[in-house]
Amino acid sequence: MADHIDGTLAAHKIRPLSLEGFSTSQWVVMDFADVIVHIFRTDLRKHYALEKLWGDAKRLRIPAERVPLVSEPIPTTKKRSVRRAVKGP
Repeated sequence: MADHIDGTLAAHKIRPLSLEGFSTSQWVVMDFADVIVHIFRTDLRKHYALEKLWGDAKRLRIPAERVPLVSEPIPTTKKRSVRRAVKGP
């Protein structure tokens, strides 16, 4: 899973700030700044039960946002400068 996430985002030039746990593959943490990915082995997920740590946290409704598929280009707000040929006097 971690390799797939890393490869998919790398194709869009999105790299994690840090990666932990790839050597043992028991608990992989991928830090993408706004999103932190935790991938556990099943027994470790049950043991640590992170959902219980945050069970009393206030839930926020986040509006859905369309996420482009891997095959679609990611929209950009960058404006590209375009040079046009100008005929002489």
